[in-house]
Amino acid sequence: MATAVERIKATLTELQDEMEREIGERREALRYRYDRGRVVFEREIRERHRAARVGLSDYLRNARLLVILTAPVIYGLIVPFVFLDVCVTIYQAICFPVYRIERVRRSDHIAFDHQHLAYLNGHQKLNCLYCSYCNGLISYIREIAARTEQYWCPIKHARRLAGPHERYPDFVDYGDAEAFRSQTEPMRADLQPR
Repeated sequence: MATAVERIKATLTELQDEMEREIGERREALRYRYDRGRVVFEREIRERHRAARVGLSDYLRNARLLVILTAPVIYGLIVPFVFLDVCVTIYQAICFPVYRIERVRRSDHIAFDHQHLAYLNGHQKLNCLYCSYCNGLISYIREIAARTEQYWCPIKHARRLAGPHERYPDFVDYGDAEAFRSQTEPMRADLQPR
């Protein structure tokens, strides 16, 4: 018999599948497709996108001064992001084989596709590239950290967390010593490459 948590997870999976179907329908309505890894819009849509693009000079002229002045702060974070990327990737490459944890594929988390949107000017495309990298990197790192936590300490916290990772519901309950002892090894086995 399924536990309440298992039933909720099944419901969440169904809802995610439904959302993917809805996104697929919207993709069709927006008239684009993937062709050998590239996004291809119908000609009419591409022309509409180009017509909707705000030129770089207009874009900058209409930007607030304080927004422009914060750009070095935002873009300065690329250095620690790249450093973190390198460190976590090295960690995964060294430790995951030892722990027998399946490696996280960065391509499942980091996507660069906004450059195909003709309604974005060059500066907007650069911003999208930066945000796609940073948010994808955080997703990649989060999954590496989640797998590490599942291996070493798959225990829920005593208090509620804002936005726990996807593996968290399977962790053992806080204070359940028996479950920790009996379920840690099976949870580790679930991390092994298939």
